[in-house]
Amino acid sequence: MRHRTLCNLTLFLLLSAAFSTAAERGITIREAPLYLNPDLTSQKIGVATAGREVAIFEKSHDWVKVFANVDQEKDLTGWIENKGIVLTSTPNGDKILFGAAAEDEDEASRSRGRRGAANDAMRLYARMAEYFPNSPLAAEALYRAGDIRWQIEYADIKTLPSAKEQDPDVRPKMEEEIMRQVMKKYPHTKWADLAAYHLLDNKVCGDWQAQSKCPERETELYEKYATEHPQSPKAAEALYNAARRQAALVEIYRTEDQSARSSAAATKAKDLARHVATQYPDSDWASRALALEYKIEQNIPTYGSDK
Repeated sequence: MRHRTLCNLTLFLLLSAAFSTAAERGITIREAPLYLNPDLTSQKIGVATAGREVAIFEKSHDWVKVFANVDQEKDLTGWIENKGIVLTSTPNGDKILFGAAAEDEDEASRSRGRRGAANDAMRLYARMAEYFPNSPLAAEALYRAGDIRWQIEYADIKTLPSAKEQDPDVRPKMEEEIMRQVMKKYPHTKWADLAAYHLLDNKVCGDWQAQSKCPERETELYEKYATEHPQSPKAAEALYNAARRQAALVEIYRTEDQSARSSAAATKAKDLARHVATQYPDSDWASRALALEYKIEQNIPTYGSDK
């Protein structure tokens, strides 16, 4: 089952329609308790976590009355302390939101990080891209929002029995909308290239089951990506993945009594590995590719029980 608390980024990007255009809108960068009245002793009615949008209707000293999105299905009107709310008019507002998101993302990566930090980071990045679309950080922020969501969904899907199925179409897919938005809004950038690489996860097999059709098709996928995105930070990795699949086919074709195709796969694997080493010599993938080529030349299996 997918992460039940995962917030729908599409709703985040469109939620502004639910807020009055007359109200001043802002994004919280902290956990902000909502009170019935502008007083800390008043009844607490909810909490707006980091990255939530609020519409400000009234101000009273150090308090603001807001309409706040507190979760996917609940919006509340109440009072919060007037601090930690980033507006479009806030100096360096884009950097503040991006920095707060990066802090939460780092927190989420820790083994004992705060629960909910990943979702907070995801919201903050998405809101930053929405509020400051002309910021130099907007493309990266939108990509990072999509990347966090992708990782959460990927981890959830990996726990399902269908994740081990050979056919990728029989398992749930990671939601592609945000990645496609990055590609559409910011074409020919490293963030668009990275988003396109993520989409390959939805196309690869869960388990090859020692059959040739999966590595054959995946070789084409990775080669195509590297051809279409030669400047991508993932180009070297894509070519290496293509080479590794051809190396696996060396053994798989042998089990299928296709010696000629096995030899051809060995040749192609070595060609792809050399391409990685020469085209991207300063990357770790270059060294891994040379190691892969050496194993093939030494008849060391890279796939199967002999490995």
